[in-house]
Amino acid sequence: MKKIMTLTALAMFVSMGAGAQTVYDATNIASKDLSGTARFVGMGGAMGALGGDISTIGTNPAGIGIYRSNDIVASFGYSITDVESKYGGQTFNMGKNRWNFDNAGVVFSTKVGNVTSLRYVNFAFNYQRVKSFNRNMTMAGDLNGYSQTYQMAAMSDGITPEMWKGSNPFNANDIGWLSALGWEGHLINPSITTDKTPYPYNDADGNQIKDEEGNLLYENYNFYTSILGDGDYPYLREFRSRESGGVNQFDFNVSFNFNDRFYLGFTIGAYDVDYNKYTLYDEDFRTGNEEPTGSGYILESFNKVSGAGFDFKLGAILRPFEDSPLRLGLAIHTPTFYNLTWSTSARLVSDLYQGDKVVSTTVDSFDYLNNGDLKQEYQMNTPWTYNLSLGYTVGTQLALGAEYEYKDYSTTKFYYSDGDKMEWQSNESKLCLKGVNTFRIGAEYKVIPQFALRAGYNYSSSAFKKDAIKALPIESINTDTDYANLKSLSNYTLGIGYRGSAFYADLAYKYSVQKGDFYPFDSSQDGEVGLTAAKLTNTRSQVILSLGMRF
Repeated sequence: MKKIMTLTALAMFVSMGAGAQTVYDATNIASKDLSGTARFVGMGGAMGALGGDISTIGTNPAGIGIYRSNDIVASFGYSITDVESKYGGQTFNMGKNRWNFDNAGVVFSTKVGNVTSLRYVNFAFNYQRVKSFNRNMTMAGDLNGYSQTYQMAAMSDGITPEMWKGSNPFNANDIGWLSALGWEGHLINPSITTDKTPYPYNDADGNQIKDEEGNLLYENYNFYTSILGDGDYPYLREFRSRESGGVNQFDFNVSFNFNDRFYLGFTIGAYDVDYNKYTLYDEDFRTGNEEPTGSGYILESFNKVSGAGFDFKLGAILRPFEDSPLRLGLAIHTPTFYNLTWSTSARLVSDLYQGDKVVSTTVDSFDYLNNGDLKQEYQMNTPWTYNLSLGYTVGTQLALGAEYEYKDYSTTKFYYSDGDKMEWQSNESKLCLKGVNTFRIGAEYKVIPQFALRAGYNYSSSAFKKDAIKALPIESINTDTDYANLKSLSNYTLGIGYRGSAFYADLAYKYSVQKGDFYPFDSSQDGEVGLTAAKLTNTRSQVILSLGMRF
C-alpha cells in the first residue's frame, strides 16, 4: 500500500514523551521582525554603531550611551499582510489588516562631568513588538494524489490491538494524536493477511473477528494502511490557516559614555509570547475521474503557545580615531531562555461509505480529555546572536550605517519542564535548520537641520535547509501537519523626520517580502520526491509613526 515514509535520520531516535513543539514553531517564535521607532525602521535597522535611538537597546545596547539628554517616545503603525499561494496553476490570496502599537520607551541621561573619563551614565526602558504572527493562508489542489491519511497510517505502525483496546488514545504516551484521529475516524486499517475480510475488522469490543471455529479471519501485523489504498486519484484537498498573536520584548538598559569615544551598554530583555494557530484540512474522496463521492473528512487543529523568556545583551561602540566620524560596534546576545506552555485540541469529522450509505463519525479530543485542551510545559533556548556594525557621519547632514548579524538556528534546544532534553526536537534542529546571515544598510540625510530623509534595506538568509521536513515522532500530539520552508527575507524602507527644539516626529514605510515552499503534510516516501510544493509569497506593508520629546 502507498504510505508515507519519513526520509530522515530522526527515525533512529526514540523520543521521550509526547513532544509538542516543532522546529517550525520554534523558528517562528525565535525570529524577529524589523520593528521599533520610525527612525530606526526608516534606516533599515542599521543603527547599531550610530546609536542615539531607543530601538538600538535591543540590537546594540551601547547605542543608548550616545544620548546626552532625556528622551520619551511612542510608535504606532498600520500593517497590511498578504499571503499568496500558487498551486496547480491556481493562485490563492488572503490578507489581514491591523493597527499596531509598536513601541514605547524612555531614556534618562545623567552627565557625570568632564573631569573623569566617564562622561555619561544613561538608563533606559523600551517596550517593542518584535514579532507579529497575524496572517491568514489558504491553498487547494489534488496534491498529486497524496493524502494526509498516508501520514496517519505511517505514524500508527507498531500499535498493537491491545494498545487500542480499553485505552484513551488521546492520553496515551505511545499513541500519537494523528494515529488516534485516523483510527477513531476509520481512515486507517490494519494490514491483514487477506483482502476478503469485510470491514470492520474488529468487533464492538475491539477484538479481532473470528470464524465459527474460533480461528482469526486475518492476522494483524501491527502495520497500517490508508483506506484509500494505492489509488493515485485526483482527490480534492483544501487547506486553510489562521495565525494571530506576537512576541513582546521589554528591555532594561544601563550604558556608559567614556570620553565621547567609547560606549558600553548592557540590556536585560524580558519576553512575552502569545501565539495562536488554527488550521483546517479537508479531503474529498473520488473514484477514478468521477465526481466526488460525498465521502471524505475534515480535520481542525487548535494550537496555542504562551509563556515568557529572558536574555542578556552586551554591546560596545568605539570611535577608533579621535577626530574621525567612523564608529565601530559590537554586540552579543545570549540565547533567550523560554518557559512555554503548548495547548492543543483537535476535531475530525469523517464521512465514509458503509454499505450503500455515507456514515458520519466525529472525533473530538474534548470528548476524551474532559472538555479541555491538552497542555504541555517545556523550555526552549534560542540561538546566540552576534552583531557587528559600522557607522559614519558626514558633517551634520549625512549618517550612514551598516550591520552584519549571525544566528545559528540549528543550535536551538528544547527541554521538558523537568529539565530533561527533548531529543527528537533538538536533533531535528540540527537536521533541518542552519545559520542565518542578516545584512542591514541605512542612510539619513538632513535637508535642513529640522527635516531628514531616510532609506534602508536589510536581507536575511533562510533558516531552513533545502530538504527540511516537519518530521513528527510517532507519539506526537501535533495535528497541524503543515509547514513552510521559507527562503530569504527582504525589507525595504523609507522614512522622513522632523526635529524641533524638543518635540520630534518620524514617519516610516516598510515593505517586507519572503517566498517559500509550502506543504500541507510530509509526503516524502521511499525514493520518491513526494507532493509538489505550493509556492508561497508573504508580503507585509507597514506605516509607522513615532512621536517623541527630548528634554
